Amino acid sequence: MKNARILFMGTPEFASTSLRRLVAEGYNVVAVVTTPDKPAGRGQKMHESDVKLTAKELGLPILQPEKLRDESFLEALRALDIDLGIVIAFRMLPEVVWSMPRLGTFNLHASLLPEYRGAAPINWAIINGEKRTGVTTFMLNHEIDKGAIVCQQEVEILPEDNIGTLYDKLMHIGAELVTYTVDRVVEGSVEPREQMVADEATLKPAPKIFKEDCAIDWSRSGESIVNLVRGLSPYPAAWTPIYKEGAEVGSIKLFDVRFVADTKQGCVGSVVTDGRSEYGVRCADGVVYFESLQLAGKRRMTIKELLLGWRDASEVSFV
Repeated sequence: MKNARILFMGTPEFASTSLRRLVAEGYNVVAVVTTPDKPAGRGQKMHESDVKLTAKELGLPILQPEKLRDESFLEALRALDIDLGIVIAFRMLPEVVWSMPRLGTFNLHASLLPEYRGAAPINWAIINGEKRTGVTTFMLNHEIDKGAIVCQQEVEILPEDNIGTLYDKLMHIGAELVTYTVDRVVEGSVEPREQMVADEATLKPAPKIFKEDCAIDWSRSGESIVNLVRGLSPYPAAWTPIYKEGAEVGSIKLFDVRFVADTKQGCVGSVVTDGRSEYGVRCADGVVYFESLQLAGKRRMTIKELLLGWRDASEVSFV
């Protein structure tokens, strides 16, 4: 089984962990496809993807096509005589690529498909307050994230999980599922099952996260605000504007918060603080207390550190 000639395609750390696992366990990865190097950062230095860095370290051949339909790239793939393709967190593949391997191409997706199809499944599972999620391998077809399911592994979402911790868990469990899937596909012991959905409109989507998705609406419930913060921490981070006398005077990114329900009267967006160690904002059904945060232009800090240096902390509002 491990002699099957594998083409691996991916970009971020989530993919490189599976690549490293495949090579460590002796699978025959004949080439790696990843995104072209791009300038990044203040100095605009050329940035190499995590998958490329891993492939270089492992001594694997690397292909970085600008266009996936480029004939020279396709010719290079044909020359590899690929048995199986694996794609993780990469670009949408044209049929000429995903149909080329003798056994097809499968994708690793960080949700229990058909739920949370899209670019940000881990974020949205937490934001929506799910108690479980998982990873799925499925065979690629013409539609994004709709191919026949090969294998799935369920994972519990703990109350203390955020996008950082859950990403790490799914990344490593996903790597295990990738090797398991390779074995099942190569030996022909699994029959991929089509994603049967009675009504597509009932499924929860996982679109790409934009800045406006990260803004906190203090008129919502405390639980939903906590889930938003968890689902975006540590990156890209939930944020909220700060107002003083009706004018916006800055913003805060929140990384860790806790919710205390109460029925006291108070304006949504108003501050609740003892001036020393507690600082919260009133929401629809209680107070969301800040634990770890970052003022615009400042470093990340605890609430105690913030209150030591923020003299008018009680004189602002968040609506």
